[in-house]
Amino acid sequence: MLYFDSIDNSVKLYMYINGPGGDLTPSTAIYNTMQSLKSPVATHCVGCAYNLAGFLLAAGERADDIRNEADELIRIGDYLFKELAQKTGQPVEKIHEDLSRMKRFNAQEALEYGLIDRIVRPPRMKADAPRKESTAGLG
Repeated sequence: MLYFDSIDNSVKLYMYINGPGGDLTPSTAIYNTMQSLKSPVATHCVGCAYNLAGFLLAAGERADDIRNEADELIRIGDYLFKELAQKTGQPVEKIHEDLSRMKRFNAQEALEYGLIDRIVRPPRMKADAPRKESTAGLG
């Protein structure tokens, strides 16, 4: 980071974080480096950021376009809810409520909801039907 800052401190630096945490001394050194730079440092979590990794994640600059990203996610979600409502015949509000609560469906409920067309069951075997001998094996 120091190298890139010394070359051109008007360019935003990106730091990608994915970790369960870390030791205090190196994490503090990274934080102090981030704070000393003239270049803005944008942090992005690409997995997890626990403990001191979360601290470093929060140390990045505030996102200028976070509202735009949030609006885009809402727009995509609305589109998906409308598409699913059209496919299932359920009202958009019900789709939104059920998916927001992470509702789970068994096969019969999924059928009644309109998520699936039919339930496929394995064929029943007769109890007295002779079994086929397997020719596959190690012998």
